[in-house]
Amino acid sequence: MNYYSLNKQAPNTSFKDAVIKGLAPDKGLYFPESITPLPKEFFDNIDDLSYSEIAFEAIKQFVSPEIPEAVLKTIVEETLSFDFPVVELNKNISTLELFHGPTMAFKDVGARFMARCLGYFNKDNTNEVTVLVATSGDTGGAVANGFLGVKGVNVVILYPSGKVSDIQEKQLTTLGQNIKALEVNGTFDDCQAMVKTAFLDDTLTSKMQLTSANSINVARWLPQLFYFMFAYKQLHNEYKDIVFSVPSGNFGNVCAGMMAQQLGLPINHFVASNNANNVVTRYLISQLYEPKPSVQTISNAMDVGAPSNFIRIQEIYKNNFDSLKENVSSYSFSDDETKEAMLEIYNNYNYVADPHGAVGYLGCKAYLKENSNAHCVFLETAHPTKFLDVVEEVIKEEQPLPEQIQAVMGKEKESVVISTYEDLKVFLLK
Repeated sequence: MNYYSLNKQAPNTSFKDAVIKGLAPDKGLYFPESITPLPKEFFDNIDDLSYSEIAFEAIKQFVSPEIPEAVLKTIVEETLSFDFPVVELNKNISTLELFHGPTMAFKDVGARFMARCLGYFNKDNTNEVTVLVATSGDTGGAVANGFLGVKGVNVVILYPSGKVSDIQEKQLTTLGQNIKALEVNGTFDDCQAMVKTAFLDDTLTSKMQLTSANSINVARWLPQLFYFMFAYKQLHNEYKDIVFSVPSGNFGNVCAGMMAQQLGLPINHFVASNNANNVVTRYLISQLYEPKPSVQTISNAMDVGAPSNFIRIQEIYKNNFDSLKENVSSYSFSDDETKEAMLEIYNNYNYVADPHGAVGYLGCKAYLKENSNAHCVFLETAHPTKFLDVVEEVIKEEQPLPEQIQAVMGKEKESVVISTYEDLKVFLLK
């Protein structure tokens, strides 16, 4: 499979080069040249397939021929070493739990898959690769864990100071080895802007091989389509009109769901559920796409004012606004509404949701007002104890810390504080 830049000003390239480069030379995101739907029999017989078999068949066309099938099967099995349960709240709403991996966030899937792809591509290479990544919360921990100890790969994570939870910060600042954390005086958008500037800085890229592990990287983004298929496998015998409500920040996750749909997954609609950072919600009303500086919320992983992956969504729908709007609804919710939803979920269903999942739940409720026959699945993207302060304040109930969280809480934070792009450049070149 070859990939092209969505800015259309760079040569097409292989999966391997798209993974290693991250961004195209013309600053564009890479997109696969073709998407071949899986045969109908694949979905008809999905009950007979394991998660690894489903994922292998779904991703194979996007990585061939650079990764041999036997290697890909191993990569997929190692990536999916945890469960993806669907929990039914009522006859119209379920949640897909994506927090059973090592860092208890949905990004474990993409980070583990990408780390193993990059490790394979780098196995005979004497040159080191530096993975440069901005995080608004969970990406950093997932990438740090996924790449820890990978030969020939250094990881540098930028995160906004004071704008990630204590547990998230511990997960990305305590691992050591080949993982370095930079604490940025600014917002996630500032972190992301620094990363993008670094990729375009010839004085940097002439001296080191940079790649990104944000969802702009095809190997981080595409494997997220797996768990939409896993949820379908669990629900399709009981429900025919399945809709996914995806808490959306950089829009990589909902975009991956749309790729699953392009592969033939029988899903009719997606809900992009936003917090106060609602550029897409406003776009679907006005047709005006107007990125704005991000604002801080309690669902911090979604605090993105200029979602990188929205251009991929537009590409999927051939830049046709009517086609996009037919397939995607979007709603925006405040912190107060999010807290009310967390309490409602706890009181009504004895289920503890994190703030991001609660935004997804609100998206389900909004969509179901007009589509009462649908079954809406909201993605629970992170374990609630990753947002302990908010969760315990809302539900007034102390939450036990899972093993994965306990393992990092006693460790010493190590980070370097930076304020400007020049600070980042000096750090990378030293």
